[in-house]
Amino acid sequence: MSDWLIPYIMFKGNCEAAVKFYQKVLGGETAILHFGDMPPNPAHQIPEEQKNLVMHAELRKDGHVLRFSDYCTNSTFVQGNNISFSLEFDTKEETKATFEALSEGGSIEMELQETFFSPLYGKFTDRFGIMWQLSCRPH
Repeated sequence: MSDWLIPYIMFKGNCEAAVKFYQKVLGGETAILHFGDMPPNPAHQIPEEQKNLVMHAELRKDGHVLRFSDYCTNSTFVQGNNISFSLEFDTKEETKATFEALSEGGSIEMELQETFFSPLYGKFTDRFGIMWQLSCRPH
């Protein structure tokens, strides 16, 4: 695990503007992926009005990382629940073990599963109310 703990900030439709603002103020390099950029998935169709929303963005500077995303319309945005922490691991085993340990007694939003961007990815809120996103780096 090289990036130990990465803040993940969620927005209600204005993520791209926020990322550009933070880059202007803080400097660094950005990468932005929109929901419409994802590979098609017949089981989870992206509504036309969501395709320009940000699925994932990063701002990197001097070895530091901030991550960002827009909430989908099927998620509830509440000011204050829009920050989670992201952990990335080098192996599936480490990802799974940490997911199981941290999520124990909590509420799982998305079970660990393969996605187009990670061999294992999942989301949960731990027993203390902290939201987490865990993923395994693609190799």
